[in-house]
Amino acid sequence: MKKTKRMIRNLIIFILLIILTFYIILKDQNITEIFSVFQNVKKQYILIAALCMCIYIICEAINIGRTLKNLNEKSTLWQNIKYALIGFFFSSITPAASGGQPMQIYYMYKDKISVANSTLALLINLSSMQVVTISMALISVIFNYKYLNKTLVGFFILGIILNASALTLLLIAIFSKKLLNKLINFVIKIMKKLKIKNIEDKQMKLEAELAKYQDSSSYIKNNKLVILRTLLTTYIQFIAYYSVSYWVYRSFGLSGYNFIQIVSIQAILFATVSGIPSPGAVGVTEGGFMEIYKSVFPQNMISSAMLLNRGISFYLLVIISAIVTTINILKTKKMLKKEEN
Repeated sequence: MKKTKRMIRNLIIFILLIILTFYIILKDQNITEIFSVFQNVKKQYILIAALCMCIYIICEAINIGRTLKNLNEKSTLWQNIKYALIGFFFSSITPAASGGQPMQIYYMYKDKISVANSTLALLINLSSMQVVTISMALISVIFNYKYLNKTLVGFFILGIILNASALTLLLIAIFSKKLLNKLINFVIKIMKKLKIKNIEDKQMKLEAELAKYQDSSSYIKNNKLVILRTLLTTYIQFIAYYSVSYWVYRSFGLSGYNFIQIVSIQAILFATVSGIPSPGAVGVTEGGFMEIYKSVFPQNMISSAMLLNRGISFYLLVIISAIVTTINILKTKKMLKKEEN
């Protein structure tokens, strides 16, 4: 019940953020003009953009399935797609995407996949995403720094620092027991200074949680080819994701910028907003798009472009993942009732 209430609360906050964001961005815009622009877009490019989001989810499913298979766990492609969509939904409605992985682990457990193996699969997938996000953003910013104003530069640096910190913590958790223990002790000291209650219990939970990751270091050392394949799949995944902006750009009949230019600009935008802890980076992504693409899209098209791009790359997938998640919640409740009877 507590989890359900928390999910409902997060969902309400998420919806309110969306309403507030679009009110702020669109309050001075001519809504009739925006929708008239929509009517003239080339539908074939919109279809390609939607297919790119399918590739994005399938690539994540492939990465999860690859690791599970190597750990002798049985899962179908559809199950892995289900895990990817559930992760996307809960990451979207929780601050700093904190709810995605725990819920993926829960539903994998319901499908008879061990918690240790599902944790490892998701850990490797997350680490791969961090590597790709950081590397593509740093390469892209060299050629596209002119699109960043002072505010976006600050957010970009913050985003890179936060993503790099997350990746560093993951690598420490995997490979270094000494550094991990020092990190835990440092966190405990801060908690003591802040006079947080039940510190001993929290320390034990923290140590137990992070100790699980130690087993993954031997897996990574013994499966380097699998890790390389995961990285390559993740690069394809993110290129497909970033390319949605390009296909939206082409749908408006524009052609001044090529595929690589738009993808690299989007890589910068994603790294810039991904460190912001708001659910689904709602608000900052829309505002960032309006700012970073203002010299790419004509002024009379940029609001429509933002709505279309965000609609395909985020809101459409939130709706689809919400449906999949709801179906799985109902199935789980039925199973629990059967077990009780």
